[in-house]
Amino acid sequence: MEIWINPACSKCRSALTLLDAEGADYTVRRYLQDVPSEDEIRDVLERLGLEPWDITRTQEADAKELGLKEWPRDAGSRDRWITALAGHPKLIQRPIITADDGTAVVGRTDEAVRDALSR
Repeated sequence: MEIWINPACSKCRSALTLLDAEGADYTVRRYLQDVPSEDEIRDVLERLGLEPWDITRTQEADAKELGLKEWPRDAGSRDRWITALAGHPKLIQRPIITADDGTAVVGRTDEAVRDALSR
């Protein structure tokens, strides 16, 4: 499994602590430095079963500058959202854990992290 983290994020650190406590085998991706491509974001969205606006941190300064709250949330706007996430990775909700079974979870709670571990 792979976990996308921002080391400054307390939820990311908690997820890593839980993964370590469970003896999980995982790879860390510091997604602010190793920025996911648009295709990687599409893949993760498919694995999550979510839309790009579902994993966007709309309270971030970049989101406010882009005016994301006013952007349409529909199929025709999906690529625009994905481009914004790839161009401003700070907007991506974290941590995201890709499980070995091809699914993914947003690991903001211990329950979500355990869910990824069980897959």
